[in-house]
Amino acid sequence: MERELLERLLVGSDEATLAALAALRDGGSHVVWDGVTSAESLAHTYGRRLRHTRRQGIETTNLERTVQLLGRHQQPVRLGQIRAADGSWVFMLFLNKDCSSLIACTEVRQTHA
Repeated sequence: MERELLERLLVGSDEATLAALAALRDGGSHVVWDGVTSAESLAHTYGRRLRHTRRQGIETTNLERTVQLLGRHQQPVRLGQIRAADGSWVFMLFLNKDCSSLIACTEVRQTHA
């Protein structure tokens, strides 16, 4: 997916979406993977990740809301990712199957040993 198209999809007003847009515009790398996954499966997976990040004290933004939105979404989902240029944050993007709209966005701080 072209960077400019992805920028147009990041129109949300939540903190994670705004930060993802800023990271993309600041030279962050991005990818949108081929194929789709059920929203229910993703809600389950990211629910586990939410519990894990809380237990480990890993900073996230909008992860709980993302799990809720995926749990209510009835259609297949495409996954995308933006990695901040400095590697400090990874943004997971959840798009509708034809990549015409953003369902949810979450960010997770990356810890380095």
